[in-house]
Amino acid sequence: MTANAVPRAIVSTSGLARTFETKAGPVEAVRSIDLTVRRGEILGLLGPNGAGKTTTLRMLTTLIAPTGGTATVAGCDLRDDPAGVRRRIGYVAQSGGVDPHIPVREELITQGRLYRLTKSQAAARAEELAHELDLTDFMERNCSALSGGQRRRLDIAMGLAHRPEVLFLDEPTTGLDPGSRDDLWKLIRRLRDTFGTTVLLTTHYLDEADGLSDRLVIIDKGTVVADDTPGALKLRHGGSADATLQDTFLAITGRAAPAPKDTTPVAV
Repeated sequence: MTANAVPRAIVSTSGLARTFETKAGPVEAVRSIDLTVRRGEILGLLGPNGAGKTTTLRMLTTLIAPTGGTATVAGCDLRDDPAGVRRRIGYVAQSGGVDPHIPVREELITQGRLYRLTKSQAAARAEELAHELDLTDFMERNCSALSGGQRRRLDIAMGLAHRPEVLFLDEPTTGLDPGSRDDLWKLIRRLRDTFGTTVLLTTHYLDEADGLSDRLVIIDKGTVVADDTPGALKLRHGGSADATLQDTFLAITGRAAPAPKDTTPVAV
């Protein structure tokens, strides 16, 4: 690959930091994050509980402001142009964010309108998303009547309403059964392969991180401690290419990976 063929960065941070003021004194949740995400990449962000990955994700999606460092997301400065960042990204929280009392079609159209699509554009985009995410048969159903897998597909459709350049997914498959998890993995790959969407996800499922991510960034104590492909990390830190990511994670951080917050299967 020539230098000109290397995908350019779409997310870049330097010394990104966040300190919270508490009654007991300042808490450095994120000390200094240097991170580069290439355009069209699926990047997995891992770390023990309390390592700073959720705070990092919240900063990159403009939900909280950094107290130190710099960052650009999709060509927009995180500090100077947070509205520009929001126009170019999609964010799917772990808990989702749909209104359970309205139909799927209305929810998707409303989301499109929030991103200044006309009524006809929003309606057309809702149909496109329903087709792409296999929701066509559920468009007139209230969101509360969807199964766990269907709701998660709707969550992702909401994040894609405005065709974002970067999609942030916070533990996208927590609580889903194996079949639903596999369906979402395929969907995430298809978004990248078909539309060139860059995906940055957090997960506690190490098999998910291993099988889905082009590259892994491991955060511990508020800073990056490892950054490479899953295979390279296992070879370097786990002792061989056949090492498990669990063993590799333990070798890097000195701590076992945290269990998912909710392992109860959700029927599809």
